[in-house]
Amino acid sequence: MIGIDTSFLVGLAVREHAAHRQCWDLFEHRIRAKPGSAGLAPQVLSEFAHVVTDPRRFERPLPMSDAIDICRQWSRAEECQLITPGSEAVAVFLNWMHRHGLGRKRLLDTLLAATYHSAGITRIVTTNWRDFAGFGVFEVEVLN
Repeated sequence: MIGIDTSFLVGLAVREHAAHRQCWDLFEHRIRAKPGSAGLAPQVLSEFAHVVTDPRRFERPLPMSDAIDICRQWSRAEECQLITPGSEAVAVFLNWMHRHGLGRKRLLDTLLAATYHSAGITRIVTTNWRDFAGFGVFEVEVLN
């Protein structure tokens, strides 16, 4: 199973994104129509909606209703398993924040990494490898 990062969903949904074609290729060849092939944490969906509706980031941001519709589709997709953070993920998150001396700008990515790690996910698809590389537990597939 591959863990989905927000940046992958954004690249998939936003045509003007630099990694749009790469995201689609990966989705078409490795995720689509493979039930349970992707792990998706709910925090990815909320961050996705936040990012794609931001007019400072995109020339044509999505309306919130469209962003929520996309989130709903992903949450129900047979390719995805929803991965929720439990007590083990919280313990890993707090440990990593302390051990790596991370600050406020790393909170969300670290919780996501801990959520996936606690679920046994070892591979992440993202456009930002730095969010996951420092933990030493993931194979990071980077889309540029």
